[in-house]
Amino acid sequence: MNKKRQRGVAAVELGFTMCLLLAIAFAITEFGRAIYTYNTLTKAARDAARYLSTQAAGSSSAATTATNLAVYGVPVVSGSPAPLVPGLTTSMVSICDASNVACTSNIFQGTNPAINTVTVTISGYTFSPVLDMLAFTRFYTKGTSSITSLSFGSISVTMRQSYE
Repeated sequence: MNKKRQRGVAAVELGFTMCLLLAIAFAITEFGRAIYTYNTLTKAARDAARYLSTQAAGSSSAATTATNLAVYGVPVVSGSPAPLVPGLTTSMVSICDASNVACTSNIFQGTNPAINTVTVTISGYTFSPVLDMLAFTRFYTKGTSSITSLSFGSISVTMRQSYE
């Protein structure tokens, strides 16, 4: 083979390789963002449950404070603060304690002595990636596969309610 026929081959190979490597790098970045978001939601639910474990069951002001802790990360909301993670709303947070008759599993668990527990659940959260990770696959395969959102399962934290 002569050298003229080989000119530019390395650049073409680099182009193909870089496309694949960039796609992998963006996929890893989005996966990391999803893990970070899930971890933030878990910590927010834990903070709300920890707060409620020190409050009397059925206190509406305590429930409001716990919901603010779960969504905004602060006990008192003023103005229009941004949620801890994009798309999180107060309607996604549910609180279950001994005062809620629908939550029978939180009333007097155990024996000698019986205890009350409080459960904070964040449900219905959908993670939205910045980039569509399968767009390059759709381009090459002429398919319609896509990742535009990822629904997280319910994140639930239960703690013993020590207030009497």
